[in-house]
Amino acid sequence: MVINRAKIETAMNENSKSGPARAGALIYAKDLARLSAFYQALLPMKLLHGDDEHHVLSSSDFQLIIHAIPPHIAATLSIATPPPRENAAIKLFFTVANLVDAEATANRLGGMLIGQSYSGPGFTVRNGCDPEGNIFHLRETAD
Repeated sequence: MVINRAKIETAMNENSKSGPARAGALIYAKDLARLSAFYQALLPMKLLHGDDEHHVLSSSDFQLIIHAIPPHIAATLSIATPPPRENAAIKLFFTVANLVDAEATANRLGGMLIGQSYSGPGFTVRNGCDPEGNIFHLRETAD
């Protein structure tokens, strides 16, 4: 799969006052529009740029690029229910204002939060997965 880096960097420069993000992640998606809508609703992220191949989402902390899997490959994939990919080598984490609200949003958009909440120093966390089964970690900071 070829990523058009110049196109992504141009979009980031055009839509960000500070230029390209210093950190972020890229997720491949079978359904680009659905996954983009999921992360925009779940997280405080804004669509900076979108086309048929990718969407660049951004918040004050992070940039997420969602890249469409080529149609000929996507056609061979079946995702009926989000199968949590617990064997993945990486798990992204994001901060949300409220875990209860985040759970309702995730459920409404085809994802889910998984397991119990637990506390860390200054935050409460819970795992979840998006509509395509990608695992993430949500944090709600303590007031």
